Amino acid sequence: MKRIMVIKMKKENARSKSFRITIIYFIVGCAWILLSDKFVHLSLPDQTQVYFYSIAKGLVYILLTSILIFGLTYPTMKKVLDAKEALRKTNVELEESNKLYKDLYEEYNKKQALLKSMINSIPDLMFYKDTQSVYLGCNAAFEAFAGRPEEEIIGLTDADLFPEEEAKQFLDMDIEMMRSKMFRKDEENVMYPNGKTVIFETLKTPYYDSKGRVIGLIGISRDITERKKREDMIQYLSHHDALTGIYNRTYFQKARKALDNAEHLPLSVIVGDVNGMKLINDALGHMEGDKLLKVIAGILTQCSRKADIVTRTGGDEFSVLMPNTDSQTAKAAVNRIRALCEEKRQQKDTIFADIALGYATKYEISDSLDKTMILAEDLMYRRKLLEHKSLHSDILASIKTTMFEKSNETEEHAERISELSKKLGKAMGLSEDKLDELELVSMLHDLGKISIDKNILTKSGKLSDAEWREIKKHPEVGYRIANSTSELSHIADYILCHHENWDGSGYPLGLAGTNIPLISRIISVVDAYDAMTHDRTYRKALTNDIAVEEMLSHAGTQFDPDIATLFVEKVLSRQLELLA
Repeated sequence: MKRIMVIKMKKENARSKSFRITIIYFIVGCAWILLSDKFVHLSLPDQTQVYFYSIAKGLVYILLTSILIFGLTYPTMKKVLDAKEALRKTNVELEESNKLYKDLYEEYNKKQALLKSMINSIPDLMFYKDTQSVYLGCNAAFEAFAGRPEEEIIGLTDADLFPEEEAKQFLDMDIEMMRSKMFRKDEENVMYPNGKTVIFETLKTPYYDSKGRVIGLIGISRDITERKKREDMIQYLSHHDALTGIYNRTYFQKARKALDNAEHLPLSVIVGDVNGMKLINDALGHMEGDKLLKVIAGILTQCSRKADIVTRTGGDEFSVLMPNTDSQTAKAAVNRIRALCEEKRQQKDTIFADIALGYATKYEISDSLDKTMILAEDLMYRRKLLEHKSLHSDILASIKTTMFEKSNETEEHAERISELSKKLGKAMGLSEDKLDELELVSMLHDLGKISIDKNILTKSGKLSDAEWREIKKHPEVGYRIANSTSELSHIADYILCHHENWDGSGYPLGLAGTNIPLISRIISVVDAYDAMTHDRTYRKALTNDIAVEEMLSHAGTQFDPDIATLFVEKVLSRQLELLA
């Protein structure tokens, strides 16, 4: 309406100007005609000159009216032309603006599409809401979570999308965030439409209009289920022993501080050290040693209460913190542990299980827990010294039994070698202590075979290169086992060298001649003879004559020539005479 009124006003203005020019032109024309005619008649009495002056008058009239019309129309025409030029420029600018608008609109649509694609490519859930927690938009990940397309989600609230409890949890977060006008981070357990439960870390932040007023919120939710599992695992490993699954030393130190107060008195402590751990590791390998540690940890856990802190505090060291436990109760626990270890040792398929134990109790808050620990350790060490020799003997006996069960070697084989070795040693004039060493080495020279796979030891066919390498390790394993016990350390070198050859072609050290210990050279001869004259899984026994021939043919290469000759001439010939 206003525009129409402006147009009407412009038309009226133009009509007024035109009318004014017409009136001026009419008045001036009439005045000119009347005045000029009057002037001519008065000035020129001669009528012959009137015609000439009328023509001149008309020309002057035309000139003056032309000047008048120009003066009256020029400003208006100039305004019209200026207006046309301004209109032309305006139209050009308008076209340029329209083109720029179209370009900007297309660029805006491209950027919006790119932004939407980027948001949809993000695996995290993204969404935004108004101040009433009504959804205004989301990405593809949120669509999958809600089980609906974005078009259906827009205009809904959490109450329309999720179970009541989850919806209330989300709404409370929204209200708190918009009230505080600060971003908020929370973790929540939520469920997908397919029933899959995950843990989300959700960050919500407000967004504002140009006047700084909160007009909604933007939310990002990340699935941190796997991260939480890793964090829980790290937390678990930081407090638990990776091998046995019980608490570790780090947790033990924290538990000591936490329990060292009046509320948990009396506070008892049990400390333990696994017996024969080094011997087991050397004899059977660290995998068997690890199994033993697991067995001991299981026994300690089985004999403890839920409130007790069972801990592996070192390689083969264990401790148990027992809150609200007097000395008699701690002693009863120790006795249960010992009884269960004894029960485990009676089982043939269980590795030798035993642990030296000590215990002590703190009754008064003024007592030092460190001193209580020292008292328990002192008792444990005294017990370990008392049990050491008998336990090592038991472990060695167990290892010997296992060795005979795993390999072709039998106790009869060991006894035959022992008998022949003593005869050879006497023939060589060895002293009594050397004969004792010789007898012990005869029984234990293949001790290291306990670490070799039974399938290799009992294989009837040809051994592969890898299997031979395993077989050749047994002198070194036997050496480590013997060297780890005071009862056998003096024969460790003899066990190490019993597969060395006179010419240096043996193993593991490649020693030659008299560099090979004498007792090792004796065992090499006797062991070879007994192996040849008795059945093996890979061949039948040789006759005595063939065995003797083999012995002598390898004298000076495999065997010490003097010992081999003496064995054939003094021991075997004498034995054959007795049999005859």
